[in-house]
Amino acid sequence: MPFFSKLPPLSLYVHIPWCVRKCPYCDFNSHEAKQSLPEELYVRALLQELDSYLPLIQERKLISIFFGGGTPSLFSANAIGEILTNVAKRLDFANDIEITLEANPGTIDQVRFRDFYAAGINRLSIGIQSLQDDKLKTLGRIHDSENAKRAIDSAQTAGFTNFNLDIMYGLPDQSLDDAMQDIAAALAFQPTHFSWYQLTIEPNTFFYHQTPTLPPEDNIWEMQQQGQQLIASSGFQQYEVSAYAKPNRQCVHNLNYWQFGDYLGIGAGAHSKMTLAKNHEVCRFSQVKNPRDYLDVIKRQSVQRQVVNEKDLMFEFMLNALRLTDGVPRDLFCERTGMPIEGILPQLAKAKERGLLIDDAKIIGASELGKRFLNDLVAMFLSS
Repeated sequence: MPFFSKLPPLSLYVHIPWCVRKCPYCDFNSHEAKQSLPEELYVRALLQELDSYLPLIQERKLISIFFGGGTPSLFSANAIGEILTNVAKRLDFANDIEITLEANPGTIDQVRFRDFYAAGINRLSIGIQSLQDDKLKTLGRIHDSENAKRAIDSAQTAGFTNFNLDIMYGLPDQSLDDAMQDIAAALAFQPTHFSWYQLTIEPNTFFYHQTPTLPPEDNIWEMQQQGQQLIASSGFQQYEVSAYAKPNRQCVHNLNYWQFGDYLGIGAGAHSKMTLAKNHEVCRFSQVKNPRDYLDVIKRQSVQRQVVNEKDLMFEFMLNALRLTDGVPRDLFCERTGMPIEGILPQLAKAKERGLLIDDAKIIGASELGKRFLNDLVAMFLSS
């Protein structure tokens, strides 16, 4: 049975499930908004769900809040502000709490950015994906490159000094030069954080059923190698598989995921992972996915709860921690899983023999070879 000497940091995730149009590569729980959004009803449901979790939180402070989707920037600043105000009445905030809003360039302008800033948002994540119009069209985005550039300028003018830009690579018909131009153009706006990740074809997406022609694997590998060099030369440090940041600007919210911290998710289709020291267990919760069902109080109360068993705890810790470029302190395994390190010593030894882990007695982290074959490395802990 796990034993926890102290509880992990706690984050809050708020899922806004609506978007203007479903992107062909998107496998998130998002739904096209066919009519006006039920903001008032949804905010009320979010707060009622939050209230149901309060007995599990044990007076812990929130280190971060993240509004994701869908497209959270479709909601008004008044609605976002009402959520934050009411969360603050129920939970304590850390003094330096990070509060992020995902924003789609096609749904935002300077006035809305200014209002979001006034409502309490202190970090933005702007999903531009590319700054080339032909690539944006292929990806089914509702914005063009000029919309994206105006959105970034508007965010900075509104007062946001801490913001992330999302860019994808390995796109249909993308050349190496295309990929490098996208990186250079995005970094010219001087974001504090940069998310650069490969397009993957996921089940239950339009691209899965009508798969576009992607660049050859060797070309994608070259994009990755040269892209990482270009990003590093711009003063960014890679700290996770697809995340780069200026010094001290890592995303607190996502870092908490990767370090196997706790997170409370509210909203349609949201997931939570909570450590319950009193019961000596880690539980996962999942909410109904359909927004209409979520607005139904009876269906919303049918949230699924599952106790994570010891083997899954060990695997899930490694699945997250090994994504971090510098790894994690060895002691964090015991602290976050409540399990002794002995449970994974054979796998650690085998991975080191194969050169997939760094040879450090105090750190669990992937070697350069392990980063290249990360899926193989993680799979070694499935039998833990």
